[in-house]
Amino acid sequence: MANKFVTVFLLYIVVVTALHAHEAAADDEKFRSCYNSCYEECIGEGHGTTLCEMKCDNDCSNKEFADKLGIQLDN
Repeated sequence: MANKFVTVFLLYIVVVTALHAHEAAADDEKFRSCYNSCYEECIGEGHGTTLCEMKCDNDCSNKEFADKLGIQLDN
């Protein structure tokens, strides 16, 4: 009986971990897409790389957190 419980528990952990990894990959892709387009636009406007990296990282992080919390950001 104990062996079945341990097996079910370990299987549950594997499934939950796999689902979490899939969600994290989707979030990473959204952030990367936001960051890349922001960075290209910023560089195109003639700003330096450091400014663009900081600006886009901040903007896209804010969008990601707002999306996770279901908050609408005013731009």
